[in-house]
Amino acid sequence: MSTRRPSMSAGCAALLLAAAGAAHAQAPAAPAVEVAHYWVSPSERKAFDVYRDAWRGLGGKWFDLPSRNKLAQVNMATEMIANGYPPAVIQWNANRESMELASMGVIQDIDEVAAADHWRDFLPRNLINHISYKGHIYFAPVDIHAENWVWTNKKIFDELKLIPPTSWEGVLASAAKIKQAGYTPIALGSGAWEISLLFNDIVYAVYGPDGYNRLLAGGDSNAAMEPAMLKALDILRRLSAFVDPARSGKTWVDATLSVGRGRAAMQFMGDYAKGELEQAGLKVDRDFRCTLAPGTESIYFVVIDAFAFPVSNNEQVRRSQRLFARQLMNVNNQLAFNRIKGSIPPRTDIQRSHLDTCGKVGLDLISRENGQVFAQSMLMPPQMSQGWIDIVADYFNNPKIPPLQTQRQLAEVLSQK
Repeated sequence: MSTRRPSMSAGCAALLLAAAGAAHAQAPAAPAVEVAHYWVSPSERKAFDVYRDAWRGLGGKWFDLPSRNKLAQVNMATEMIANGYPPAVIQWNANRESMELASMGVIQDIDEVAAADHWRDFLPRNLINHISYKGHIYFAPVDIHAENWVWTNKKIFDELKLIPPTSWEGVLASAAKIKQAGYTPIALGSGAWEISLLFNDIVYAVYGPDGYNRLLAGGDSNAAMEPAMLKALDILRRLSAFVDPARSGKTWVDATLSVGRGRAAMQFMGDYAKGELEQAGLKVDRDFRCTLAPGTESIYFVVIDAFAFPVSNNEQVRRSQRLFARQLMNVNNQLAFNRIKGSIPPRTDIQRSHLDTCGKVGLDLISRENGQVFAQSMLMPPQMSQGWIDIVADYFNNPKIPPLQTQRQLAEVLSQK
């Protein structure tokens, strides 16, 4: 993932200058927003169209400011805020780092909308904590993703008389049979973060919930030096023999579709994979199955996608932001959006009948008091998270790296708080 700060295009700059000039003119009757986001894959674009269409249905104007990935979007939004021309709306994960935006005073609370529409009545209590700062709500959450899913091709598993594995030894045994039958056992793109998702599943299964939190939430370097880490690394190394060796240049979406189309048997990936599978015309329980990774069957590794609203002195912008927040939380919009996106709505008042097999599992777990933990990207500071991802990926991709070396490197990353 590139860390180079993106430059603003001429078109974007012209748009922003025009918007700045409009602030000094008579306020337009129609609500207008610039929306900075990083939803650019086919299913993400289609899902976001739900909100674009709803906004335009209100007579609103929508100016799209997309970035190629999360890091590029964060850099762009940060630069725009620092230079005094913030977009009206920015996509942001609701995590510990997001609270810095509220503490620095660069985004405004949306308590007025949250109170009027009773958000606290239908959002899980722990989610409220992650969209609030000092008791005030600052973020509008639109989905909850889980990163500990396994997606399996139904035809391959049925042909080989296999069931989705419930242990990591079972994963390895199934992978051997799948490879012998001529299929790719585990689909994987070339992204280092994809390997980290797989490893985090293993870590939870080996360490248990307390150990997982000590490592990923607490940054406990001593936990990384326990024998359990070597066990987790051993499982990861053995799994590396069952991925496609020619995956250079392939994306996670390519890997997802290889499962859906029967070239590969399984993928360890967040539920955004379901969005891509369904975008390709494939259906859960007919073409593919969804199960939670071995050892994580009773827990949801959650990522919360949300939107924040930079401070503005323009009352027309503030009105547009409040209206936009209300549209983000609209129950029909959330249902339509999440059906396409592959995620589940954060609202616990959604009827189970509106959800598919995977969604029902997710709703049950987010509604349970101890049914979720935060995913790595929600827990670790960005620099620590990237260090963890790079070390794990290097170990997976290079069989010559000894596990003891990787264990020490992971402990060192966790010590750099």
